[in-house]
Amino acid sequence: MSNKQITVTDIMDKKKTKIPITMLTAYDYPTALLVDKAGIDIILVGDSLAMVVLGYQDTVSISIEEMLHHIKAVTRVAKNSFVIGDMPFGSYNISVKDAVANAVRFMKEGRVSGVKLEGGQEMALTIEAIVKAGIPVQGHIGLTPQTIAALGGFKVQGKSAEAAKKLIQDAKALENAGCFSIVLEAIPAEISKKITESISIPTIGIGAGADCDGQVLVLHDMIGLFDRFTPKFVKRYASISKTISDAIKEYKKDVENKKFPQAQHSFSISDEELKKL
Repeated sequence: MSNKQITVTDIMDKKKTKIPITMLTAYDYPTALLVDKAGIDIILVGDSLAMVVLGYQDTVSISIEEMLHHIKAVTRVAKNSFVIGDMPFGSYNISVKDAVANAVRFMKEGRVSGVKLEGGQEMALTIEAIVKAGIPVQGHIGLTPQTIAALGGFKVQGKSAEAAKKLIQDAKALENAGCFSIVLEAIPAEISKKITESISIPTIGIGAGADCDGQVLVLHDMIGLFDRFTPKFVKRYASISKTISDAIKEYKKDVENKKFPQAQHSFSISDEELKKL
């Protein structure tokens, strides 16, 4: 693996060369270290940390300060991956001025490589302004968790011809606004394929089929560390939750049965010094 950090150009070139883009979430130093060492192209410090790390019921509640706290932990260790900070709800929706100012904070304080924000055509002017400020932007359309209430819940988007046309128009609007890539979430595979073929920037799917230019998953879903629910589109590569739970139970049992700590886990003083007491 190269020690050169991946750039926007590297990511966009992968669409041209048809090399799939890999993207995973990470929210802290140890997981970012593992993801970065594995050679994942993009680390997303997603607002999903609100649910899988901080225990909120949705992604809406998380603040900019909470996001920055976790972003800093990730960017301290990521040497190869392109790190994207997910702009939380309210940080870019109120005004273009606020959106640019908050994106600048993510770059200056968080040291991210770029930012991500949700929304289609309605966010084009905001994205254009952030890009003009010199900040790479990744778009996000389809199922947009921050506006889940307006969408009527966690539902697949673009299932009607009219809705699908809107998604294609959204993708083109984001491309024209200057996005370097777009996340497509919970969209029929056939529509994701059409979107991917209709724009020149990479698409990264999550529950959007195999024809996107790349794929993203929430790390905690993928390794079985978040058990509140598992989306249909998640493939479980491990069951870490059970491994950790079993280890904790074994520790408790050992302590209660005086099996831990043993001599090899303890420190000692010489007999000579002990006698002086």
